Amino acid sequence: MPTLHGRTAIITGAGRGLGRAHALLFAELGAAVVVNDNGAGPDGRGDDGSNPAHEVVAQITAAGGRAVAHIGSVSDWNTAGDMVQLALDEFGGLDVLVNNAGILRDRTVVNMTEQDWDGVVDVHLKGHFCPLRHAANHWRAETKAGRAVHASVINTSSGSGLRGNPGQLNYAAAKAGIAAMTIVAAQELHRYGVRVNAIAPIARTRLTEQTPGIGELIKQVGEGFDVWAPENVSPLVAWLATAECHASGQVFGVGGGRVGLEQGWTETEVFERGERWTVDELHEALAGVPSAPRSFTSSLTKFDG
Repeated sequence: MPTLHGRTAIITGAGRGLGRAHALLFAELGAAVVVNDNGAGPDGRGDDGSNPAHEVVAQITAAGGRAVAHIGSVSDWNTAGDMVQLALDEFGGLDVLVNNAGILRDRTVVNMTEQDWDGVVDVHLKGHFCPLRHAANHWRAETKAGRAVHASVINTSSGSGLRGNPGQLNYAAAKAGIAAMTIVAAQELHRYGVRVNAIAPIARTRLTEQTPGIGELIKQVGEGFDVWAPENVSPLVAWLATAECHASGQVFGVGGGRVGLEQGWTETEVFERGERWTVDELHEALAGVPSAPRSFTSSLTKFDG
């Protein structure tokens, strides 16, 4: 059976929400875990002083697991390098990187500030790149030294990034970039024994409770199976992290009891002729192209039901 025993994982943004659920399950399944969090609020600003990373580490160690806290921003180049080095120093290796940390600063495009854009893109997109770059450098060095590598990277995209969601131009752009980053990194790192996948989770977190269009829906906790619980997402992340997993270069939608394999941009219909189009001809040929794209939130009621 697939196992995480003997594997070391870094999980970013693991003090709360999805990251916390991942860290607790990874430890339960035998992994040593570097629990990263900087204690900031949902918008990336401030520090609530609760040291959530330390709290998760305490919970893991109290249950007999192995974990260490890392406090810092994943989008800082040197801090991300220190995080990878911490895994190597504390646990003697690194097998799994789960890029989970994120923030929200939702605005419509006409109200979005430069700071709103920069902050979200920095944490999500650069915050995926920096840990990935340092981890990949380690795995490449291991391979060149003749040591076998069976590593896994799990990135975190979003339905907002795959299908769009009004009010989240910055977040959606970053999450779409993460999906593309996943595909390219999988192609590049395969030679070093590294698989790279991404998830697009749907779950109740501090961020999704503030998301336009789904916040009120996702707060609901009914009787029976809670489809919005973040713990529903973690088993897929754990499977992707095992050495026995074969998947790479994939994006999985996941939430509740549902796992879906996402497909990127595809050519759904072709209009072709053997010579250059005129504007008038295109006006006629493309008259049936939809004018209102489907948003991410349009499918959530069906998911819940």
